[in-house]
Amino acid sequence: MDLDAGVFMDLAFTRGTMPSVLQMVSERTRDAPFAYVVTPNVDHVVRLQRIRSDLWPVYRSAWATLCDSRILAILARGAGVTLPVIPGSDLTRQIFEQAIEPGDKVAIVGGNAELIARLGDRYGLQNIHHYDPPMGFIRDPAEVVRAVRFIVDTRARYCFLAVGSPQQEILAYRVKQAGNARGIGFCVGASLDFLTGVQKRAPLFMRMMAMEWLHRLASDPARMWRRYLYDGPGIFQIARDWKRGARP
Repeated sequence: MDLDAGVFMDLAFTRGTMPSVLQMVSERTRDAPFAYVVTPNVDHVVRLQRIRSDLWPVYRSAWATLCDSRILAILARGAGVTLPVIPGSDLTRQIFEQAIEPGDKVAIVGGNAELIARLGDRYGLQNIHHYDPPMGFIRDPAEVVRAVRFIVDTRARYCFLAVGSPQQEILAYRVKQAGNARGIGFCVGASLDFLTGVQKRAPLFMRMMAMEWLHRLASDPARMWRRYLYDGPGIFQIARDWKRGARP
């Protein structure tokens, strides 16, 4: 099953509903070559456009690119592009609840033993494989090789990369480049923390009003202030430039 794409800010976003994306995931055979899903939000787009242009191949090699941000969707609508919003945290929950069978092999990169135990207990998973790379692993070629080898050797049907962006997207890209991996990789950030209650997600009304960023800022201002108050607002100028046909 293929879904059409909507191009916005030079990213080809996969357009579909949550059910259609879940169908696309479930129809992919267990032995299909490794493919991965990215869920860009405002932070990702600002990084791509202004800070890390070297990451374009990482995003353009994704099997599916889902819009994680209602703010991006609003800006896209102003440019005449319709982008359905499928937040990565919602997609992760739906995959665990509707797609993964108890006996499916699941690989998780990131998180700790307690989180893995909670996931296993909550969903009755019998075949979880876990690897937690050291902090800053993406800057160490030997550690990247270890993480890639874990995913390749595990050959899990579902692989969740929970090591933060852009580390998780870079890792997914490296796994695909390895050429002999199987399964689907999901770049999920803090989604597993939300799923297991380690972190509290914003209330639904804030999410629907495109205010989830405010909840996250209030929850951890020391870590989040630069993302949401300094870098993030740049998205409006980037959107204006893209709409005019310019390139930042």
